[in-house]
Amino acid sequence: MDTDKIWGEIAGRAGVTLSAEQNATLSRYLDLLIEANQRMNLTRITDRAAAEVGHVGDALTVLAFLPAGPIQLADVGSGGGVPGIPLAIARPEMRVTLIESTKKKATFLREAVTQLNLTNVAVSDERAEDAGLRDLREVFDVAVARAVGTLDWLMEWCLPLVKKGGKMLAMKGPKHMEELVAGQKVARLLGGGKVVVHPVVLPGTSGHVIVEVPKIGRTDPDYPREPTMSKGKSLA
Repeated sequence: MDTDKIWGEIAGRAGVTLSAEQNATLSRYLDLLIEANQRMNLTRITDRAAAEVGHVGDALTVLAFLPAGPIQLADVGSGGGVPGIPLAIARPEMRVTLIESTKKKATFLREAVTQLNLTNVAVSDERAEDAGLRDLREVFDVAVARAVGTLDWLMEWCLPLVKKGGKMLAMKGPKHMEELVAGQKVARLLGGGKVVVHPVVLPGTSGHVIVEVPKIGRTDPDYPREPTMSKGKSLA
């Protein structure tokens, strides 16, 4: 598999050209992720070739839906750093905040950011609900999430972080259809507009989509709810 070619083709759909240095940094990131995964549960994808497509390739599909310029992006529930770290490597003019409340995962993210010399990346170990109520409320142009929860919950965690005129992007699989009605209901409640589903082409896979939700109004101060208040009860 010519990994650089695959990554280059995916990035090229968004008009982004990856340099040899960027490809090397993406590869180094996977080294760090797979190595750390032997000590803690960061990813279910442990095969290097599968990770090249399933992690980095998948992350790069988000590029086509990002505004141009020095935007601010939040990766909500970042886990091992996907999609936030590959996006930060591909778009160095962008400021990326990795939000990950599990302390040991946040520690890995900080170590990876340091070792990769990513000066455009910050790590927050707050819960998204806490960040959305306080210091990170409505400051981002884009909030993106992958494999974190169903759309109704993602709306509550992500939309309060996004400024009016920005957007939320949810990376989903084939089951997204079951979540759309509840997701749209919560989006309206939180200042979101019409949900749009974009099919995504990723080599060797099928059913990948990016669910886009524009932020057309401010989020009511009552949201997101404190974790102790929501107690597993969706806004839908």
